[in-house]
Amino acid sequence: MVQVAVMGHGVVGSGVVEVLLNHCDSIAKRAKEEINIKYILDIRDFPGLEYSDKFTKSFDDILNDEEVRVVAEVMGGVHPAYEFTKSCLLAGKSVVTSNKELVATKGAELLEIAKEKNVNYLFEASVGGGIPIIRPISQCLAANEVIEVAGILNGTTNFILTKMIKDHMSFEDALKMAQELGYAERNPAADVEGHDACRKICILASLSYGKHIYPELVHTQGITKITLEDVAYASSWGGVIKLIGQVKKLDDGTLDISVEPMFIENGSQLASVDDVFNGILVRGDATGDVVFYGKGAGKLPTASAVVADIIDCVKHLKARKYLYWADGDASLVKPYEKTEYPVYIRVETADKKAASEKILALFPNARFIVRSDAPENELAFVTESLTVDDQSKAAAELEKNGITVKSKIRISDL
Repeated sequence: MVQVAVMGHGVVGSGVVEVLLNHCDSIAKRAKEEINIKYILDIRDFPGLEYSDKFTKSFDDILNDEEVRVVAEVMGGVHPAYEFTKSCLLAGKSVVTSNKELVATKGAELLEIAKEKNVNYLFEASVGGGIPIIRPISQCLAANEVIEVAGILNGTTNFILTKMIKDHMSFEDALKMAQELGYAERNPAADVEGHDACRKICILASLSYGKHIYPELVHTQGITKITLEDVAYASSWGGVIKLIGQVKKLDDGTLDISVEPMFIENGSQLASVDDVFNGILVRGDATGDVVFYGKGAGKLPTASAVVADIIDCVKHLKARKYLYWADGDASLVKPYEKTEYPVYIRVETADKKAASEKILALFPNARFIVRSDAPENELAFVTESLTVDDQSKAAAELEKNGITVKSKIRISDL
């Protein structure tokens, strides 16, 4: 019998306990060992539960118990999760986690400690909830050179955009509905400003390319400025707007990585990923495009991925799994202002004829798009591929000529 501990009894933590207790026989068959929860760490009291006797408020109970071989960290946040995880790894205990923020900020250090101590640090649940993605990239697609990873990595923002696209709801009304349904937090900034998706694409980039990509290196833009006007123009263009986390290896070896709203063509496999679902596309040189789809969060889907990692750790107590990346630095990431892509721009102007001429002078081969019921003072167009620097300079020239830029959204080639 292998003794394990669960640190945190929130939504995911309680789900992990539920799955381990309710599926103990089938889990034992898969792990080739019985798995027993010895401790559950939480500062709160949970009287009346069938497993209330397992709770402790002292991390030292877990750290100093040599019988505990595997620890599930489902606390969230960086502190004290980082200190607890590091201590467990240094003590020779394997750790599994759903904590995307911790993996994205401290992953390289914690993986190095796990390697030195010949234990495992696994985090399948940190990206995509119950969608398997870490194992497929690290194992099933290991023979491939990963060209690009891109996806809808946040269910909350995808739900909001779906309501805007299909029900013509404003961002504010769609966000309010997401909060009422429990999809968005009272403070939704981590989701709607793109920080959650940023952490996830950092993990996928680090895994795919072998060096740690830190969140502060990634251009991150959320969906708070997306309007129904932009949604309508995307439809006229032939697509939809999605919040995309993407990373692509460029010819010079650097990475083009960002999180931002993008125009996605209707023919893309990601265009039809709606509501709270996630879709992650991995483009390999041998496999071509492989897409992973499912609910990216939720109590039991995420708990399922955590428990799968616990089983993996139990099966590899004496033979460490190879999951590793080295530390990285800013030289790995191409400066965002130097990246190049086509862009959609919406402007307001008092003189459409003069504005059209100026737009074509600044953006050669720009293509104008229209929407029904557009006001007389509005123009929208899509450009050829330009660097962000050149986009910004041209947009500034428009402003100097009394043409107000209202929206600027990347056009994806996914």
